[in-house]
Amino acid sequence: MVVDATALVVQSSAHSGPGRWSGWLAEGGVGMDVVRAYAGEELPGRLEHDALVVLGGGYLPDDDERAPWLAGTRALVEQALQRGVPMFGICLGGQMLAHVAGGEVEGGHGEPEFGSTVLTLRKEAADDALFRELPQQPTAVENHVDAIVRLPQGARWLASSERCAFQAFRVGAAAWGVQFHPEAAPENLTRWSAARLERYGADREELHREALRDDPTAAAVWRLVALRFAAQVRNGRA
Repeated sequence: MVVDATALVVQSSAHSGPGRWSGWLAEGGVGMDVVRAYAGEELPGRLEHDALVVLGGGYLPDDDERAPWLAGTRALVEQALQRGVPMFGICLGGQMLAHVAGGEVEGGHGEPEFGSTVLTLRKEAADDALFRELPQQPTAVENHVDAIVRLPQGARWLASSERCAFQAFRVGAAAWGVQFHPEAAPENLTRWSAARLERYGADREELHREALRDDPTAAAVWRLVALRFAAQVRNGRA
């Protein structure tokens, strides 16, 4: 498909790039303009792209002292919400969507999640533009110790997991946030810090094996979600 729309992508960590979503969105006709904010690349003050994607990173949404670009990212999320520009937030990005829209995020909350994890779709997902008719319990890669503890008022709660209630949600008609990493391929896990995982009782090699086992089904699910998001972007532009 010809790329005829562009998403602004905010990257907050060298290890948290767009991954497979780059190819999947391109397949759906949406290109990416990636700003590596962690490396000092400047964010635009005004959102003029057709969509906004905010990726993950080891920060809380308002951790401006360690990551000064987060203030500008929050401003872009606010603009997307105000103008109805399609947005997708992943991990930190999902937490930021919740934070900006009036929810609450807490550091070190609950039990951490690493690697391939079973999600459960809620009944509210049945008519959602991205999550409708997905498997009831898909798997997705997780890598988080912080969590959303309260969704914004009026948000549509779409999915949960055993350890983390708020795995996916929608704010308004066109802004989605997820705690998991639909963009991550199994090989991503081989680059995670083994020492960090060991502190939480997790083994990197075992996590990699589990992700490889689950990936054929998981990749098909999250590719479909990416293509549906691309369709939302193209429809918004039209």
